[in-house]
Amino acid sequence: MIVGVIGAGQMGAGIAQVSAGAGHDVLLSDIDIARAEVGKAGIAKALGRLVAKEKMAQADADALLGRITPVADHAAFAPADLVIEAATEREEIKRAIFASVGAHLSATAILASNTSSIPITRLAQAAPDPARFIGVHFFNPVPVMGLIELIRGLATSDATLATVEAFGRGLGKQIVHANDAPGFIVNRVLMPLINEAIFALGEGVATMQDIDAGCRLGLNHPMGPITLADFIGLDTCLEIIRVLQSGTGDPKFRPAPLLVQYVEAGWVGRKAGRGFYDWTGPEPVPTR
Repeated sequence: MIVGVIGAGQMGAGIAQVSAGAGHDVLLSDIDIARAEVGKAGIAKALGRLVAKEKMAQADADALLGRITPVADHAAFAPADLVIEAATEREEIKRAIFASVGAHLSATAILASNTSSIPITRLAQAAPDPARFIGVHFFNPVPVMGLIELIRGLATSDATLATVEAFGRGLGKQIVHANDAPGFIVNRVLMPLINEAIFALGEGVATMQDIDAGCRLGLNHPMGPITLADFIGLDTCLEIIRVLQSGTGDPKFRPAPLLVQYVEAGWVGRKAGRGFYDWTGPEPVPTR
């Protein structure tokens, strides 16, 4: 199978890596060829760490990288069997991508979105054929996390669902099926937890270290919700929470004011070097 991945950031590069690792030829794009090349270089660096730790043979790493081809524009996706969009969590950006790439896809190619919250039926309006459109939500970091959420839109065909499910299982992932509701399964449950932790921080219930430690140890989570928010990206968290709020009309999804303030400041988490923690040093340091 030829797999196209649109977006060479952390999520897109991870999807490209696991797809190539499963033997698929991958076409990787971003807003320009330079960013696509940077995405591939990041994959090479990650594989180099695995080789150094003797978790992967150098020959296998070289073969995997050889199956990833950075491309300059959407016209290059013409031979793809499956194209996965992994752009930022903004509906207008995703819809523009679908319209652009859709003009170049074959009559049998499947178009998928890695959206973490936006309704699939609505996004499918911008696809060339809603029957060949589906939500395929990977989790970060993609090479490590064992889950994919599959979300079927109203028009998604049985054949599309079966093909993408087989693809996901071929990557060694566990598949769960979610109905086309805002936030799907994981973010419908996770984002209120993160949002409430930030409400608690803003209201002075406890320090962020104690909120994180309380959830990590008391709930047996691998990391606290505020740390996790920094890893996800506070801007992404805010976008998802706003999708939940607008999609359900439920006031319980109102974003925490402190979360909005941090995003407005550009302190959006680890990727920016600063969020609720400062990530620029050897150890994260609370920023409030």
